[in-house]
Amino acid sequence: MTLASIKPNGLPKMPSFRLEGKTALVTGASRGVGLAAAAALAEAGAHVTLAARSEEDLTIACESINSNGGYATSLVLDVTDSRRVSQAVAERGPFNILVNSAGMNRPVELVAMDDRDLDEILLLNVKAAFYLCRAVARGLLDANERGSLINISSQMGHVGSPGRTVYCASKHAIEGMTKALAWELGESGIRVNTICPTFIETAMTAQMFERPGFRAWVASKNALGRVGQIEEVMGSVVFLASEASSLMTGSALLLDGGWTSA
Repeated sequence: MTLASIKPNGLPKMPSFRLEGKTALVTGASRGVGLAAAAALAEAGAHVTLAARSEEDLTIACESINSNGGYATSLVLDVTDSRRVSQAVAERGPFNILVNSAGMNRPVELVAMDDRDLDEILLLNVKAAFYLCRAVARGLLDANERGSLINISSQMGHVGSPGRTVYCASKHAIEGMTKALAWELGESGIRVNTICPTFIETAMTAQMFERPGFRAWVASKNALGRVGQIEEVMGSVVFLASEASSLMTGSALLLDGGWTSA
């Protein structure tokens, strides 16, 4: 404990969850977990750049955040385009905070999955996340600034599940990449962690929940007996982005209702 962390009354000083003066980049930010992450970071005081492919959806999202007192700008970006990612981050950055939220899943049994599904899932879930981490880390290192890289993983990065062979493989890869990056970047003051939600009700999961019995199956697999809501991811994003998690890197924050504890 340093003298700076002690209050005059002798009590430790609580690290701040506020993000004023910080810049953040959130991918997949036009909807779902990405939009929730962007809204949470803006509410905590960060200047947030929302990245996605749909200009119309991004405009609506930014207008909503700005009208709520936040600061948000849009970036139309295909995160699977390595060259464009590097260019955009160099032009807009450096970013103190990255939330890699762009992702996809196609629940198909292994024997029914074709090469196109395999390639597209790995491209978006793994390679695009790598492109963003690399570009943002380069910007932070060049500017000699500290940062927090947050990869949205999944409980499926820690377990297996039928019909999700490639999705599980992609999220296990994200967990491994995160641990390695934590060691590569730690001494430069750049932390790297994952957030691992259970099934969250979003546009991406809507079709899954329409299947007979699926909601009940999800509820039966976790200790809380229910599915997750989008708001339940927001606090973890702010925590990992802020000084409140300053000793946390290479870790996975499991928001799985106890799924992986069984």
